[in-house]
Amino acid sequence: MTERSDERSSREKIDERNNFGEVDKPRIERAVREILLAIGEDPDREGLLETPQRVARMYEELFQGLRQDPAEHLQKFFTEEYDSMVIVKDVEFHSMCEHHLLPFVGKAHIGYIPQGKVVGLSKIARVVETVARRPQLQERMTETIANLLMDELNALGVGVVVEATHACMTLRGVRKPGSMCVTSAMKGSFRKNTKTRAEFLNLALQK
Repeated sequence: MTERSDERSSREKIDERNNFGEVDKPRIERAVREILLAIGEDPDREGLLETPQRVARMYEELFQGLRQDPAEHLQKFFTEEYDSMVIVKDVEFHSMCEHHLLPFVGKAHIGYIPQGKVVGLSKIARVVETVARRPQLQERMTETIANLLMDELNALGVGVVVEATHACMTLRGVRKPGSMCVTSAMKGSFRKNTKTRAEFLNLALQK
């Protein structure tokens, strides 16, 4: 089974559990109230009284990518005989680490070599946004973006580099502010051709 079919199967299960994909906010509210009680707080005091509702609305926004298919953003393309590199860099994103449900924030740099299909630049940013808006691992996010562009655009090659800081490293555990995780995925000519890969990395990562 392919990664994309795995993703769709997961979304179908989510839809079944959550009433056609709608977030069960009352359930989140009850859970947040229990967490507040568990840490020794009073969920009925003024400052916390509406916190469960706020958290439920926040989760609905932060995880909206679970109810969206990022491939939809790549369905409208333009036929163009252009076979040189296209790069969209510094695409900011916010995601949530699935291990601790703490945020990781950073930038994605995406390049591809078209094979008759080019896509609007904003569509690439929307793909990043949709993939990021779900409980996520940076490694998976990087691979997912690269596979989507490679498959949906039938590109000759795709390169993706993601740089992010993780709150699970800066706020807890080893507590190392300023540390950054860098991941990359190279597909097609970006993997096979060292010069193509070097050109992409040089253009994408230069400040």
